[in-house]
Amino acid sequence: MDNQLNKTVHVLLVEDDDVDVMAVKRAFNHHRIANPVTVAKDGIEALEVLRGENGHGKLPRPYLILLDLNMPRMGGLEFLKELRKDPEHNTAIVFVLTTSKDDEDRLEAYASHVAGYIVKSNFGTGFMAVIDMIDKYWRVIEFP
Repeated sequence: MDNQLNKTVHVLLVEDDDVDVMAVKRAFNHHRIANPVTVAKDGIEALEVLRGENGHGKLPRPYLILLDLNMPRMGGLEFLKELRKDPEHNTAIVFVLTTSKDDEDRLEAYASHVAGYIVKSNFGTGFMAVIDMIDKYWRVIEFP
């Protein structure tokens, strides 16, 4: 199927904590969200997945990125800078999922044009609402 005709939104979860990966997947299952989820453990692997490099299959469009900030090798803010410089992926829709409540991190993320900044301490009931919101978001908006 031509990627331009493909309406399935793929999710790239950039997260190094296995417990948080499971929490996101459980929330997706709870909301009956069956969209494909690809996990990258850091920003370097996420860029490889997006570009189809280093043995990774290229992530099909349309896609949405759920991004942690605190990761080894390449953290989320550095990943965002690289992503926004890449002409093929600079319009990607990114939601930050992080433990950081730091105003500087939040400002830097929004300066890199993220769609939302969600603090992981809100996991639980609040996190389920976030996943529900993301599900509704990608059903309504038109992806680049």
